[in-house]
Amino acid sequence: MSNRTIGIKDVAVAAGVSVTTVSHVLNDVPYARISPETRSKVRSAAEQLGYGPNRLAQALRTRRTGMLGLVCEDIATTPHAGRIILGAEEAAKARGYSLLIINTSGSAGRASRQADFGALLDRRVDGILYATLHHRKVEVPASLGSVPAVLIGSGAGESKVPAVVPDEEGGMRDAVNALLDAGHTRLGLIDNADDVPSSRQLVQAFRATLDEAGLDGGAAPVESGVPKAQGGYEAALRILTPKHPADTPTALFCCNDRMAMGAYRAAAHLGLSIPGDLSVMGFADQELIADSLHPALTTVELPHYRMAAWAAGLLMDALEGKIDLSRMAAGPSVLGCTLMVRDSVAAPAGPAT
Repeated sequence: MSNRTIGIKDVAVAAGVSVTTVSHVLNDVPYARISPETRSKVRSAAEQLGYGPNRLAQALRTRRTGMLGLVCEDIATTPHAGRIILGAEEAAKARGYSLLIINTSGSAGRASRQADFGALLDRRVDGILYATLHHRKVEVPASLGSVPAVLIGSGAGESKVPAVVPDEEGGMRDAVNALLDAGHTRLGLIDNADDVPSSRQLVQAFRATLDEAGLDGGAAPVESGVPKAQGGYEAALRILTPKHPADTPTALFCCNDRMAMGAYRAAAHLGLSIPGDLSVMGFADQELIADSLHPALTTVELPHYRMAAWAAGLLMDALEGKIDLSRMAAGPSVLGCTLMVRDSVAAPAGPAT
């Protein structure tokens, strides 16, 4: 074939179908009654010919650019931002959309946040994903009402914006039950000292799960620290050196993997082996930490990739007229967390008391 631009008519000829059929297949028209075999034939012909849609022509015709915007908090410092970006990007790419990403600060003021969203709207994105942290209620800029939007990680207060959040409470319950099933009855919790809703929910779920197992959740030791390795180290030292040695926990749950890394250091400082003398469990499944610790850390995975992919899919469905986003805004959708079993949890060394 010559160097001329490949068009939709070329794809139709190669596939032996009409131009309308090619258009319906390549644009995923929801009401088109086309067999799977024909869809496969059209897509194969388009791929072999190197056909790609004319985005400029599409934008002029449909008033859509095929671009989604992602506003993500603290990309440079938040370990989970990469999974959020990857989930959204791969979901968008699979359906022919591009993703524009803007970093914002979790502590940004209203004017700064408004400018971040404005930058995406100026570039004519079709819809926006807004990724935040810690289950906090966020204030959605008024300008976001001009395009469809979905929140990732937080709810939006009174705003009618659909959201997806992780089931952190369910993840905590699964983690505590795994420690109980291993034979532990003296559990301690290392908590994030920052006053965030997700931290409070984890503490409540920790105590409630112990109560339901017939233990005194209110009496279980809880120590707080800055959500870093040093904070975990200091909190673990306090919790592992009680006034009465018989009260020493045989298992620690840490509210993030960085704090669990600090707990490992505290255990080594006290001459305790993991998991022989002390079982340790983390939260969030930061792979560079969890897989690198020795022994590898059992932890709860937060579904950042899945949440972002789900949110992007929901947004694209709305843009393509397949769903009504307003019907999804009554409350956040919840995705479960997965317990990632590795090597840091074992039965307690002595008889449980």
